[in-house]
Amino acid sequence: MEETKYMNPYLAGVLLGILLLATIFITGRGLGASGAIKSGTIAAVQTIAPSHTQNTKFYQEYAEEHSGNPLMNWLVFEVVGVLIGAFLSGLASNRLNLIFEKGPRATTKVRVTGAIIGGILWGIGSQLGRGCTSGAALSGMAVMSTGGIITMFAIFAGAYMFAYFFRKMWI
Repeated sequence: MEETKYMNPYLAGVLLGILLLATIFITGRGLGASGAIKSGTIAAVQTIAPSHTQNTKFYQEYAEEHSGNPLMNWLVFEVVGVLIGAFLSGLASNRLNLIFEKGPRATTKVRVTGAIIGGILWGIGSQLGRGCTSGAALSGMAVMSTGGIITMFAIFAGAYMFAYFFRKMWI
């Protein structure tokens, strides 16, 4: 079996740090994806139920903060760029196969179900926590925010705790 080649993780980390610093310098904000999801959701609700958006405090506050079309938020362009970049990366490295990586004891159905449930929980958690892991942890740590540091520790602690229970599916 041929070994899959990925970017050097140290180089990737340095490039991510440079990107994060440039983003903070240019926009005054860090990276994050949940803001783009929120913009997409608001645009969909405005299209489907405009009277609801006019009568709901959450949507009114968002409209005051972001005048115009919610999809013109720079975070939407960030996420679109990430998707395009991921596609181009997969194309360049010949990794565009639709393969569900899983351990020998897990089925594709279990893997896909777990991914969907995890994605839903991530979406709910990112809204309750007022940001996703990228925004809260990476951007928070970049500016030495206590909340960002605590978030990063909580992410890794949670991952290690869950890994103990799910590791048998991957070994």
